[in-house]
Amino acid sequence: MATGAGWAPGRPVERHGAPRGGNARSKSVVPGPRRPSPSPARSRPAADHSGSADLCRVRVAVRLRPKNSEDLAHGADFDSCVELQPESKRLKLKKNNWSCESYKFDEVFSESASQKRVYEAVAKPVVESVLEGYNGTVMAYGQTGTGKTYTVGRLGKDDPSERGIMVRALEHILSSLSFETDCVAISYLQLYLESVHDLLAPEKTNIPIVEDAKTGEVSLPGAAIVEVKDLEHVFQLLQIGEANRHAANTKMNTESSRSHAILIIHLQRNTRTKEENGSSLYDVRHDTFPDDLPLVLKSKLLIVDLAGSERIDKSGSEGHMIEEAKFINLSLTSLGKCINALAENSSHVPTRDSKLTRILRDSFGGTARTSLVVTIGPSARHYSETSSTIMFGQRAMKVVNTIKLKEEVDYEILYKKMEREVDQLTSEMERQQKVIRSEKMQMDKRLKESERSFHDLRMTFNMQIENLEKENRHLESSVKRLTQDLDKERGQNNLLSKQVTELEKLLDENKQQQLENLSKTKIITDEFKEYEKEMGELVRKLEEERCCSSSMKDRMSLLQQQLCDAQSSAQESMARELEKELTKATEEFTIEIQSLKGKISGLISEKESIYDELKSTQEKVQLEMSQRKGLEDQILRFKQSVSDSCAEESKTSCSMVRSGSGLGNTAFVSKSEKLREALSGQRGTISKIFEEVGLPNVLALLKSEDLDVQIHAVKVVANLAAEDVNQERIVEEGGLDALLSLLETSENTTIHRVTAGAVANLAMNGSNQGVIMNKGGARLLANVASETDDPQTLRMVAGAIANLCGNEKLHLMLKQDGGIKALLGMFRSGHADVIAQIARGIANFAKCESRMISQGHRKGRSLLIEDGVLSWMVAHSTMFSASTRRHIELAFCHLAQNEDNTCDIIASGGIKELLRISRESPREDTRNLAKKALDSNPAFLRE
Repeated sequence: MATGAGWAPGRPVERHGAPRGGNARSKSVVPGPRRPSPSPARSRPAADHSGSADLCRVRVAVRLRPKNSEDLAHGADFDSCVELQPESKRLKLKKNNWSCESYKFDEVFSESASQKRVYEAVAKPVVESVLEGYNGTVMAYGQTGTGKTYTVGRLGKDDPSERGIMVRALEHILSSLSFETDCVAISYLQLYLESVHDLLAPEKTNIPIVEDAKTGEVSLPGAAIVEVKDLEHVFQLLQIGEANRHAANTKMNTESSRSHAILIIHLQRNTRTKEENGSSLYDVRHDTFPDDLPLVLKSKLLIVDLAGSERIDKSGSEGHMIEEAKFINLSLTSLGKCINALAENSSHVPTRDSKLTRILRDSFGGTARTSLVVTIGPSARHYSETSSTIMFGQRAMKVVNTIKLKEEVDYEILYKKMEREVDQLTSEMERQQKVIRSEKMQMDKRLKESERSFHDLRMTFNMQIENLEKENRHLESSVKRLTQDLDKERGQNNLLSKQVTELEKLLDENKQQQLENLSKTKIITDEFKEYEKEMGELVRKLEEERCCSSSMKDRMSLLQQQLCDAQSSAQESMARELEKELTKATEEFTIEIQSLKGKISGLISEKESIYDELKSTQEKVQLEMSQRKGLEDQILRFKQSVSDSCAEESKTSCSMVRSGSGLGNTAFVSKSEKLREALSGQRGTISKIFEEVGLPNVLALLKSEDLDVQIHAVKVVANLAAEDVNQERIVEEGGLDALLSLLETSENTTIHRVTAGAVANLAMNGSNQGVIMNKGGARLLANVASETDDPQTLRMVAGAIANLCGNEKLHLMLKQDGGIKALLGMFRSGHADVIAQIARGIANFAKCESRMISQGHRKGRSLLIEDGVLSWMVAHSTMFSASTRRHIELAFCHLAQNEDNTCDIIASGGIKELLRISRESPREDTRNLAKKALDSNPAFLRE
């Protein structure tokens, strides 16, 4: 790595370029005594690339970022506050539906603008001016997460259309230079915590900033300067710099830049050569230097990727990240003060308030041609940040620079030229003295060398032929071996296909047999019902016979009475007749009762046999159903193995490109809007009730003995807890204790569901999370999850635990109370909403744990792996919806960042999952995290 090679100082000559035209806004403002012009100097106008008279004014373009997933998730709650008018180069900023402001910029780019168009409109005129010998600056400014690094620093090595300004500018410069006479080198720096670090040489920190007392030029003498020759070398250097740049994960951006990146391109061109070839771009007069002196143009291009301004409450920064955000905002504030002073033509510009403004001193109000691109987001949630960014751009448009051309005498080239001439004259004199005497010796020597070369060439040719024959034989054997392997795999595939066909036939037979069994079961059931009807009829007849029997008994008693009367009246003949008649009737009655009892016992035995037959048939049906399910699983496994082997076979013959597309669901959006309106109306009603009744009275109803009153009171508290302003008050009034008591004592499913939802709402507040854990909330939630199978209750419990997983300070306590195991245990429900909350909790836990490890607050194996989360994610990562998969993939990538998890990830087959995520994940930041984990871990690379 060279440090300053080819950049020898020479005698400086500066040329001033003033804008043409009489526009008052583009009038050149020459700085005061800060930048005195050395003598001699020659005035030279800059080339007109834009056709505008405002050549020296800072050009400002605005670029709108497309809506991201977070903007789309909020839906109609936060509509777009920006309206672009590219045809008139204007922008409307809407504060609300009836108030908006319009601003004019040099360029306005919509969210569909390509990287190429942004470069050609913003940076290309500056790059061409730098090629002509003037200094230039291209800078990106905006809120965090609005696309500054994408616009400026995107490498786009795989996709050239994605390349940012840095790569395109260097590509433009390299294609315009002649490396025989010209030279280009770069320095890549970052301003981190108000300290200048070298991104190409990380050991160089706190690099000093030096200002020339005479010219006012700013330099960084300790920074590495690397000469570049081709675009591949540029990519390597930029990748090294990006790897060494400080970045962090915030709520607004998963890869948020925590430092200002500054790429300095040093350019040196030989003007004499160009003028001799008739291709000079300048009107050069040689009244200062003789025509035989070599002159060089030295220019410098600064490409600045500023760190985004952020608010702590929105970005969620904490710990060391707060210190980083403080320095970022302080440096951006100092830059804004300088822009304001220059825009207002103030006599004092506070450039020494920050190292950033000292480095950019030449870019605003100095001698460089400057272009600024401000990036904004569409969401109305960030209206104040968007307005501040736009006003910064408006003020920057009022800043006017006086560009200068720096031309120096290249004494190094002059010295080399004179040295060459001396060497040529000396060698010519020696040649003339030796030519006669050495001619014969040279001819003999050439002949011997020719013979030796011919012999060597013959030997080399023979060796090459032998090597080629060996390689040919080796390739033929490899082709045969591959052909045999391919034939074996095809045979295995055919065998598996036959087995699948046979299993499908067997499955069809089982289905047919099952249908027959079902029909038999139906017939038996119908017969059973008929038998039950017959039994009911017989029972009815038995009742009738009993009634008849009772009547017969009455008749017998009457006859006995008559018999007694007859005996008393001495009518013996009549008594005998009555006695015979009574005996006959008793025998008939006994016979009839016995026949009825026999029929009933027969029907009962027939009913028992039919019941046994029905039970055995049902067992057969269940057995056949289980067999059918096993066959279906076996067929699926065989089909999967066939598809895998087919995929391997296709990989040996050709490569495949996978692509995917996503579809939006407008019906779901409209449905969610209606649901949101209903919820807002319900919350308004509850708020009115709360204002009239009072929180203590509502909390007192939680202890009511009436179950309905208790349920309604819990619902009111849950809805009140959904509002941030009520959460702390509910906890202070004892509402959390009452809710946890209900979770522990109540056995009602509805109370469990609504109470878990209220606890989940309270757990959204960071200050409440520690209170919930200290009072045993996680343990009670885990107990409820183990005792219920209601999906809605499980969804509420999983949501509450997922919110607690977002606090890294509570991870160990959460694990000890069984929260993680309970989270995994709720997967048994199979409900999509429950699984989504499980995935969200795991992602929160892994993300916070990764942040603690990266900051050095924790070491060791992940707590999630100890409870079996890793194996669960590997087994189910592709089974769920897109949003659930996104959470699981993000958690997996964060776990892979910890080197202590390497062995577990390899043992569970996680390498394959990481590769899938790095290639197929729909989110670019997730793919980048997976690639970073794979590339940074040597064990993963070996696997």
